[in-house]
Amino acid sequence: MGSSSSRAPKTAMEEVAERVEKRVGKIPLSGRFHRAPENFEDTYVVTKTVLGTGCNGNVMMANGRGAHSDRKFAVKAFELMNVAPSEKSELESEVEIFLTIDHPHIARLIDVYEDDRHLHLIMECLEGGELFDRLTEKKKFNEQDAAEAAYQMLLAVNYLHTLGFVHRDLKLENFLYDVKGSNHLKLIDFGFSKIWDPNIKMHMSCGTLSYVAPEVLEKSYTSQCDLWSLGVIVFILLVGYMPFSGKKDDQRAAIMQGRFTMKPDRWKHVSAIGRGFMESLLKVSPAERLNAQQAMDHPWIAQRHGNRDSASIEGEEGDVIVNSLREFGKASKFRRACLSMMAWSLTNEERAKVREYFLEIDKSREGTITLQELQQVLTDKFEIQDAEVQQIFESMDSNKDERIHYSDFLAAMVSTRILLHEDMIRGAFERFDADNSGYITADNLRKMLGEQYEGAQVEQLIHEADFKHDGRISYAEFVHYLKGNEVSEAHQDAATKVIDGEVQRNVSENGVKRASLVPR
Repeated sequence: MGSSSSRAPKTAMEEVAERVEKRVGKIPLSGRFHRAPENFEDTYVVTKTVLGTGCNGNVMMANGRGAHSDRKFAVKAFELMNVAPSEKSELESEVEIFLTIDHPHIARLIDVYEDDRHLHLIMECLEGGELFDRLTEKKKFNEQDAAEAAYQMLLAVNYLHTLGFVHRDLKLENFLYDVKGSNHLKLIDFGFSKIWDPNIKMHMSCGTLSYVAPEVLEKSYTSQCDLWSLGVIVFILLVGYMPFSGKKDDQRAAIMQGRFTMKPDRWKHVSAIGRGFMESLLKVSPAERLNAQQAMDHPWIAQRHGNRDSASIEGEEGDVIVNSLREFGKASKFRRACLSMMAWSLTNEERAKVREYFLEIDKSREGTITLQELQQVLTDKFEIQDAEVQQIFESMDSNKDERIHYSDFLAAMVSTRILLHEDMIRGAFERFDADNSGYITADNLRKMLGEQYEGAQVEQLIHEADFKHDGRISYAEFVHYLKGNEVSEAHQDAATKVIDGEVQRNVSENGVKRASLVPR
């Protein structure tokens, strides 16, 4: 490798990636941020189906290739040539925030591909429709459903605010249901989002006028602007019409005064506590307006019926969850790295099996799990010793920020609570095999994990799964390492030959040509 002076200057997105890596660690970043020669079209095929339209163009549906050929994705494409500096800055902010966030109620960013001309954001495809469409069908929500929807939205907003982000464009259209018939909401569209310093007020006027807070119109605001927008959403859910409407000048005047339109025939069916919650968010003064944590503690939210707290960590299901955490804590370093890589590629259905348990452990509702919160479950309910709880916590705290993030939790569920299947293994192998050589090498791991992972040199990690002792890991070895049991070396070699035969048969039967499936 040449000296630093001979290297090409970093692109703006590479600088963004470096900042994100410092916050979230290498695996969540390096497994998802791709630069040439890695090619977007080698992994995804864009269809003609338009999923949504925004100020930067259409969001298109795409199908996966290889390990993800049966999955649908949402793709947002940006031209990088001749982009105005202000637009480039907004794009960098959107990518930085989207790469950082990791929460059950926020749409998942799967991959980012950058080349000289384009930037592609590949997101999970949410097929349940917009909250706006659900409301259009129902005309209005009953209070139980409205309170549950508000709680889910507050979880997303509180998580963002805890991280120091502000969304700035909360509206019905930016909350989608994950699948048809589901009541699980996810927040999308971070085009107006911003990394926010609590000591500095923001000045850019943005968002959709009907949802915009008074202080945004005055161009001097904080993250509390999101709570006003949420109040507008709750208003609409409860009574089925906009609180501020009419000509733009009339809307602006009404917003500035906090003068929302009350129709007695609609509001007579809403409880006093429900109306009080809405009014506590539509306060003109941000200081008098509830913040996200306070809003979740409001009786209308806290006492809602059919709340999500039913996913208690107890009984047989609780035993399975706790055993998964214990097994992850005892797993080898490379195995944990592999499971962490897989966690970012899980399907929505796979994540749905365990996401309620993550939210149940997160008593602070900040979107992460602290050591104290983990102890409350493992020590208080299951009488696991503090030393083991500490070990489990440290094994799951992948970026060493004293918190377990959503994908850390998902990684611990893979192979026990979430079935470790062939597509999942193949997808992880392909991510590690970034140069498409058909093997995972020390250089591959160095690129993905750095020189060391949890104190172990990458050569040590290769040795864990290198049953042929040739200094690299084939796909067959990778499969056996993740799915096989601890057996003798002779049995490992025999199993590897069997798996190699299976892979070759799959290739001949299915016509699969991908290099990562056929060791050269």
